[in-house]
Amino acid sequence: MKTFSWSDKPSTTAFPIERAGYPIIFAAALTTFVLALLSITWAAIAALVITFFICFFFRDPDRVIPDGENLVVSPADGKIISIIPDTENPHAKGRWTKISIFMSVFNVHVNRVPLSGKITKISYFPGKFFSANLDKASKENEHNALLLKSDQDQMICFVQIAGLIARRIICKVQEGDEVKKGQRFGMICFGSRLDVYLPVSTSLKVSKGDKVSAGVSALGELI
Repeated sequence: MKTFSWSDKPSTTAFPIERAGYPIIFAAALTTFVLALLSITWAAIAALVITFFICFFFRDPDRVIPDGENLVVSPADGKIISIIPDTENPHAKGRWTKISIFMSVFNVHVNRVPLSGKITKISYFPGKFFSANLDKASKENEHNALLLKSDQDQMICFVQIAGLIARRIICKVQEGDEVKKGQRFGMICFGSRLDVYLPVSTSLKVSKGDKVSAGVSALGELI
């Protein structure tokens, strides 16, 4: 029987929202209110719809995390668009298995730590803004790479990659931080991608085309 745990304290609200979305939601709500006061009906309705969508985009649901010290969970909601075995990692030496997860604007965009351990390095790279589902997005788009050393001394790497619309990568952890599997660590706004690099010996639990949920879906098990 599988067991699960909480990585973060459960929210106290029925519809939790990521704090980064508050200023945008407030601006949209204020615009809606002003348009309504001016009796510009259709514009007010459109602004109201946009406000609700922004709330929907910045939703931050609680997740229960599957136990297993070697189990690597997805850092993002979305779809597996590629799995490349035995490849190089531009952020670390050696050979790796690369798993790419594409997040559409309809996915939850809060990112979660794939494995318990210590953040050993964070590298930010300014870049372009190609569509996140393109192969060249991994190298050429703005991205933020995190290296993590697990409690069993194994290394993994996960990379936040901005997309065509995204213009802001949020990372709330720092080098040297001890983190727990499933813990919230950041987000990328409005359509983006996460690349995960695992040791080549990892026993994979996903295939190309699978839909995954951050902190819940197992990508693989370290051996």
